[in-house]
Amino acid sequence: RTRREGDDTEAINRMFTPEFRNRLDATIAFAGLPPEIIMKVVEKFVFQLEAQLADRGVTIELSEEAAKWLAETGYDEKFGARPLARVIQEHIKKPLADELLFGKLQNGGTVRVLVAGEGAERKLAFEYIPADPAQRPKAAKEGDEEDDGEEGEEEGPALVEAASRKALPGPRDKKDRPKPGGAVPRVPRRKDE
Repeated sequence: RTRREGDDTEAINRMFTPEFRNRLDATIAFAGLPPEIIMKVVEKFVFQLEAQLADRGVTIELSEEAAKWLAETGYDEKFGARPLARVIQEHIKKPLADELLFGKLQNGGTVRVLVAGEGAERKLAFEYIPADPAQRPKAAKEGDEEDDGEEGEEEGPALVEAASRKALPGPRDKKDRPKPGGAVPRVPRRKDE
């Protein structure tokens, strides 16, 4: 028996009555998470954040040093990786929000997350590489002659134009009406009404 297992057994004996302990099939002691797993959790959280920012055209490049800083700051021996979400919220999401709304990332771009400072003064720093908004439309216009129209940017305006030219539907016949949804079934009317 290790010291940890002995401490766990003592805590279980103090906390639960013998009647309850007899009903348990087994007790499982969980060890702390190793650093490799914490790094995977950091990658998962950053990947989720990048997926949220994908529709704005923003990508995140996390340096290895920044990933280690997040793993160290966001891990607690008692609570595991639970504080990591709060650390990412405070140190990455909040600073990025201002840049997304009012700064260099309004039109998308890349964010490099780095660590600045030494020792206890270490903190995250960001390098913003804005996307060039002039490049996207030019690439789409130049591709008109060579492309066969399968590019996503080209289909967008064509679909809008086709939808605006489409005639509005006329009145529907009774048989064309969609079936109503919901839990209450519709009762058919009598023919004499």
